[in-house]
Amino acid sequence: MKFLLFLPLLTLTAYAAAPAFDDPKPQRYDITKRASEIDPRAKEYPAIDFVFTDKKGKPQDLQHANVDTRVKPQGKLVIWLMGYSGPLFERVNSYGLHAIQVHYANKWFGLIPAARRDDGKSLGNMRLEATTGQDHTDLATIEPQDGMMERSFQFVKWLAKENPQGKWEQFLNAKGDGLDWDKVIVSGASHGATSAARFAKQQKVDRVVCFCGPRDNLDEWQGYPSATPANRYFGFSHVLDGGWTDDHYCRSWEMMGLHQFGPLVDVDISAPPYANSRRLITNFDVKGDAKRAHSSVTPGGAAAKGPDGKLLHEDVWKYLFNHPVDQVGSAVPQDGECVKDQKKK
Repeated sequence: MKFLLFLPLLTLTAYAAAPAFDDPKPQRYDITKRASEIDPRAKEYPAIDFVFTDKKGKPQDLQHANVDTRVKPQGKLVIWLMGYSGPLFERVNSYGLHAIQVHYANKWFGLIPAARRDDGKSLGNMRLEATTGQDHTDLATIEPQDGMMERSFQFVKWLAKENPQGKWEQFLNAKGDGLDWDKVIVSGASHGATSAARFAKQQKVDRVVCFCGPRDNLDEWQGYPSATPANRYFGFSHVLDGGWTDDHYCRSWEMMGLHQFGPLVDVDISAPPYANSRRLITNFDVKGDAKRAHSSVTPGGAAAKGPDGKLLHEDVWKYLFNHPVDQVGSAVPQDGECVKDQKKK
């Protein structure tokens, strides 16, 4: 795989107009609530491991929300499609973003029969069923109230009442029957990154941030027309991640058209705004550990650190969630070394 590298440039972060906080005690709020307690219609789907408690009785439907009323708000909501990540939420809050993590069907992957998993359509259709709660596959029947969309809406509606200091009501649509998706950033890592991208193909959102993803290397949905403009997708991965070495990420990024907005940029030898690219990579030393490489692109123990122990990719995370979407890099050709037909690989 060939990497194109760019010299440092400068950019400014643009903030969207949003209702100002008037919190008498400004602070960062950390709020949790079970989905089954918010919405009495919520159901379990044991066949795809979508349940409220595990075998030991530990709640599985606990949802998280964070907002920092000490920071100027951008008027945007991040919906994270993986397990709660405190370090990531702390950062997006520091950018002036609200953030939630909701309970939805995201453990089904290993339960799909192999023949269906590799048929080129079923993974993407199952992701849509799980995120939208609409009928897209016969592999499961998830009702509307249990899809990510409705779970997110019900959570935000509950937050608007329970945490008025956070002004969560700004993310409800004019009719009050759903979210205002134009104000939503969908994001995730790995499986969550793939579902975030698949969802955004169907539903227009403000932005998509994919860490170590998307995958679904035998599916074709990455090339479908997109409700969310292609320049609003951003990706970040490590070059020793198995999804990169097997050409899963480069395949998805190019099928989604991200090469139209700049080359691959190695963030370890570049600086913001990374040539305004949507395709960021890192090659920092993970001692040859592909598993660490996979989880190294989000804030946490596997992330790159300097001699002082500070995380090295702070500027990258800020860029992914804040870079103006209308500022794009120059188009480059697709990489002929990236294998698109994975069935022949």
